[in-house]
Amino acid sequence: VQLQASGGGLVQAGGSLTLSCVASGTISGRTILGWYRQAPGEQRELLASIGSGDTTNYADSAKGRFTISRDITKNTVYLQMNNLKPDDTAVYYCRARDMLYDLDYWGKGTQVTVSS
Repeated sequence: VQLQASGGGLVQAGGSLTLSCVASGTISGRTILGWYRQAPGEQRELLASIGSGDTTNYADSAKGRFTISRDITKNTVYLQMNNLKPDDTAVYYCRARDMLYDLDYWGKGTQVTVSS
């Protein structure tokens, strides 16, 4: 399975972006899809995840501004980001954790830069 993230770019503070991550290959119904980010000099942090039954979880930094969703028919997970702030500048990664087969996949990341 390969994950391809896209949708990053340069946006002004207060703007919005939608990230997409397409999974090629077969993933099980017990796969948790997540979005992470890593700013320069910082650890990678979990922003949001979505699992079976579309159960979602959000980090405090993402609550109220970011929304994770997925389209099973397209094997795609999205991250809608609103009211972006300069502190949101980071490389954003998607991850697929197949809990049935104990497999873990990461995408290469997409850069998001928010200017003030």
